[in-house]
This record gives sequence, structure tokens and C-alpha cells, in this order.
Amino acid sequence: VVQLVESGGGSVHTGESLILSCAASEYPYDNYCMAWFRQAPGKGREGVALIRDDANTNYPDSVKGRFSISKDNANNILYLKMDNLTPGDTAMYYCAASLNWRCTLTLGFGQLLSAANSVWGQGTQVTVSS
Repeated sequence: VVQLVESGGGSVHTGESLILSCAASEYPYDNYCMAWFRQAPGKGREGVALIRDDANTNYPDSVKGRFSISKDNANNILYLKMDNLTPGDTAMYYCAASLNWRCTLTLGFGQLLSAANSVWGQGTQVTVSS
């Protein structure tokens, strides 16, 4: 059973950086789609970074140029590097992964949200104060 555990969240000030990690208990898939989402209080879950097995990535305009997703394939760890953080980035951050299927790059966030054969972590809190 694939399990995801996020870490690296915390409290920072505007302009600072954080690196989030998402460790998978196992992830033996050649075709995959993995992503980071966030959810602020009272808002829906929003995709912020996505990576596929072909190394293609996708970011929404709100974080493009500030967030970077990467994957350590040898150790099954997904990372999210977040730079120049603002209070608007405050949220619970979740990682998600498909179970042996590849998403469409531009539709991947929605596909992961709606797919039954995907797995999610429990989240890690990021708080940015001015």
C-alpha cells in the first residue's frame, strides 16, 4: 500500500523560502503523476505544482517562477521548493500521486482530485506572516 507523508512545513516571514518533502512508502510505477496541492481555510484545494514520469511539470500562474517541484526517484521523495513566500501562500499543503497512470499535463490537477486510484498525504501546514 502506497502511503505519502509530508514534512517541512512551518512558519516563515514574507520573502522567505521553504522546502516541503513528501516521502512515499513505495512507488513502483513507471507511469505516474505527482503533485502538490494547498488548501487555505474556507477555500477549495488548489494545485500548485505537478510533475509526470517524463519530467514535464505544470504550475499555475500564482506560483510560477516561485515554486519548483522535483522528485528523487531513487528514494521516492517528492519535493516542493517555495521561494519568495507571501501571506497568500498560507495553507495546508498536500502531496498526491497517481497509482500507475499518467495524467494530462494541463488537466492533471483535476484528474488527481477526482481519481479514485490516487493517494494523498495528510498535509503539512505553511504559515507566512508579513
